[in-house]
Amino acid sequence: MHMADALLAPAVAATMYVASGTVAGVSIHQLKKDNEPQKLPTMAVAAALVFAGQMINYTIPGTGSSGHMCGGMLLSALLGPQAGFLSMIVILTVQCLFFADGGLMALGANIWNMAFYGCFVGYYLIWRPIMHSRWFGGETRKAERLRIIAASVIGCIVTLQLGAFSVVLETTLSGITELPFGAFVALMQPIHLAIGLVEGLVTAAVLVFVFESRPALLMDVDPATGPGTQRSLQTTLVILAAVVVLVGGGLSLLASSHPDGLEWALFGNEEAGYSKNMGLDEENFGVKSGVADTASSIQEATSFLPDYAFPDSDSPVGTTVSGLVGSAIVAGLAVLICMAGGFFRRRKKQQQPA
Repeated sequence: MHMADALLAPAVAATMYVASGTVAGVSIHQLKKDNEPQKLPTMAVAAALVFAGQMINYTIPGTGSSGHMCGGMLLSALLGPQAGFLSMIVILTVQCLFFADGGLMALGANIWNMAFYGCFVGYYLIWRPIMHSRWFGGETRKAERLRIIAASVIGCIVTLQLGAFSVVLETTLSGITELPFGAFVALMQPIHLAIGLVEGLVTAAVLVFVFESRPALLMDVDPATGPGTQRSLQTTLVILAAVVVLVGGGLSLLASSHPDGLEWALFGNEEAGYSKNMGLDEENFGVKSGVADTASSIQEATSFLPDYAFPDSDSPVGTTVSGLVGSAIVAGLAVLICMAGGFFRRRKKQQQPA
């Protein structure tokens, strides 16, 4: 669902930067009040896991399209909505600047569409209410596991629907007449329903593993409902880190070659025998602007592994390197943000009069 700059007018892109930046500021302020340094390694591994997971496009059978996880629900369940949102900003910014995935001018919109709904709407309206409910019975291990699965699937479906609908609204407000509102909605919503269902199942699998291994890592979950014998925090994170290496460095090579849900809606997939959908020209569509041209020039200068590959090379090694390097960068930046928040929090306390 990474939007290109051509899908947005500069005014709409600027508005989405303001919206996402405001939420980021509120999130940073909230994290400054929280003192949870033990979350640093979890934040690093979780952010890297989502980056690696986003590299795997899974085919949606019978459509000629594919999807990839967004990860907001997963991160908010592990870190809380504020830390999850900031982790998603790190992921999307690294993808944009270093791998040319999603437009730089469109980054504010991509953060809103892919991070805000999953982290805040998904957490406050779906995850937390379900985990505090008595769905599937009382406080038993089986009931808690089923609530995790239900919250994951429902949350991913709902938040991806909201994100997909926001893409349609943003292109409409940008005045892209080649994308009539009704027809674009009719393509975007059903395909992202299927994508959201798959992401929900993947998210549920990861969170159930965490519940069975270290339930204290999950937000709004009573650790007493977990198994009697639990893995240590270090062991749990090492297993998840191994999954990051496996997914980013190996399984990413098996990603579907079909266009993702947004690209499929815009351009179709006639080459593989499927519909042309909106049938836009991939080389010439949408809004042209000087701001977008400048953003594109910046991306060309910063993206050292464009499209997750070595420049001018079809070697699969480029994908493996992209997965490993990108995951490491995301993990490091996520920790630095959290550590910076802790530094300023301690400095403020030291400056307060005794």
